[in-house]
Amino acid sequence: MSSSAVAPDPTTVMAQAKQENFPVASFFLPRRVRGHLLALYGFARLVDDAGDEAPGDRLALLDELEIDLERVWTGTPHNPLILRLQPTVEACELPIEPFRGLIEANRRDQVIHRYETFEQLLAYCALSASTIGELVLGIFGWATPERLALSNKICSALQLVEHWQDVAEDHARGRIYLPAEDMKRFEVDESHLGRSFPTPELRALMEFEVARTRQLLEDGAPLASTLPRRYRFAVTAFAAGGRSALNAIRRAGYDVLSTSARAGFARRALDLIDALIRGGAA
Repeated sequence: MSSSAVAPDPTTVMAQAKQENFPVASFFLPRRVRGHLLALYGFARLVDDAGDEAPGDRLALLDELEIDLERVWTGTPHNPLILRLQPTVEACELPIEPFRGLIEANRRDQVIHRYETFEQLLAYCALSASTIGELVLGIFGWATPERLALSNKICSALQLVEHWQDVAEDHARGRIYLPAEDMKRFEVDESHLGRSFPTPELRALMEFEVARTRQLLEDGAPLASTLPRRYRFAVTAFAAGGRSALNAIRRAGYDVLSTSARAGFARRALDLIDALIRGGAA
């Protein structure tokens, strides 16, 4: 590539799938759908890693990735992960706009490091996460305006979960996703985020954000019941992964500074079983 930035290694990108809060491609889904979801994951993680980790001029690298993305519709992409996306786009007739949204979200990360209100943060999530939900439903073949509205809630909640898990890591990068209005309300300032252990004020703020995120997740949960069984299970698994992560933060006493606050495989499995018993995939 012409910029000094280096695109993330494809093998390293795909290896992260097992570390996500949710199953990227459930074995309950048809093989072809699993392949399409992994292709989508590869692109999304490539763009995220380019925006978060790549050395050099990240904005230039994101511009180059967008040019390569356009080749999915007009030619042959150069990046292996974008090339892998081409059969998925063709088979599922996916539009370019949601993919561009993912790139734009990472551009914003380079220049916007604070959010004043929760609504502004949700608008960012609409680019960084809700676009994924739109593409997943497109791959499933069950995208409708009503389903997309519910999917947006689930995907925004999953994005918020990651922000709450990564408060310390993001702060070290100079980014704060906790809305400024919420920080002010709970008497938390930026110095609280750079400490080894959370203050009582930060714990209270995180308890509030976790509860609000959990409600957003539950508001989107009815999406599962509108889908055929196989796809219903996958959506239930996505939501259960988000619940597991929120529960992990709660069990850590809302300490997002000195602990990883992440659910292990066994805990995620139990939360998925609980979701199924409660009717998420009945």
